[in-house]
Amino acid sequence: MVVNFFPSLVRANDVIYSNQVSVLVYHHIDDHTEGGVTISTKLFENQLEALKRKGYQFISLDQFKQFMSKGTGIPDNAILVTFDDGYKSFYTNAYPILKKMSVPAVNFVITNKLEDPLGGQTPYLSGSEIIQMRKEYPDIDFQSHSDSMHATRDGKPMLTNKIVKDGLAETDDQFKQRVINDTKTCTRKLNELHGSQTEDAYAYPFGSYDNQTMELLMQAGVQYGFTTKNGMVTRQTDPMQIPRINAGSPYVRAKSVNNLIKQALRHQLQTIH
Repeated sequence: MVVNFFPSLVRANDVIYSNQVSVLVYHHIDDHTEGGVTISTKLFENQLEALKRKGYQFISLDQFKQFMSKGTGIPDNAILVTFDDGYKSFYTNAYPILKKMSVPAVNFVITNKLEDPLGGQTPYLSGSEIIQMRKEYPDIDFQSHSDSMHATRDGKPMLTNKIVKDGLAETDDQFKQRVINDTKTCTRKLNELHGSQTEDAYAYPFGSYDNQTMELLMQAGVQYGFTTKNGMVTRQTDPMQIPRINAGSPYVRAKSVNNLIKQALRHQLQTIH
């Protein structure tokens, strides 16, 4: 009789799902500030460790894109780790853990912050930090979160609403050109930093988008749009409406990410049936 002293290794062989991806979203990893989208370094590391013990497999953005576009095989229990906003805490706190644990990730960067990364209340990534991470660990990817559209006017997200100035709203053509130009500016800045093999993914600022937004972003070269909607990703998922699971809340304990993924799976089954 063989006695298994490592029950966690038995669990690690469980197939929770196949040919699907859980896309996790984080924002800020910081030990000195509190907020709804800020978690501690230790909690972040514990979450990743708990997921590995459960048998989840972390994939890169390139693997994800190959799966979505060509049906290329991915591991069972596949997870893509994403970050929004391009905070400096990604470099100082998250990146060392990701690198140590061989976990790929993508950060969606607000590129106008690159010009003065330390100028605001919360520090942002610098261009040199992005270059360094890409050289050291090519499975760390940097994609678009707009150049200057992560903002609101009159309480409305700039990406999906016309700007009103001096009582006059933008024309349709002005609005379209603003969105396309901003997106191209964002991808150009990341391309200059070699932020990715291909800059064709975009996380919608504030999770706000509509059919017109998707069409304009595609005209600017975007092929993958990441939302804030909860859910799992399959080959049938609209690549411009990729759902994500929020793991970057201080209320999500280390073992809770597994529960959030299983909730998303159950919801998907209920939707199908």
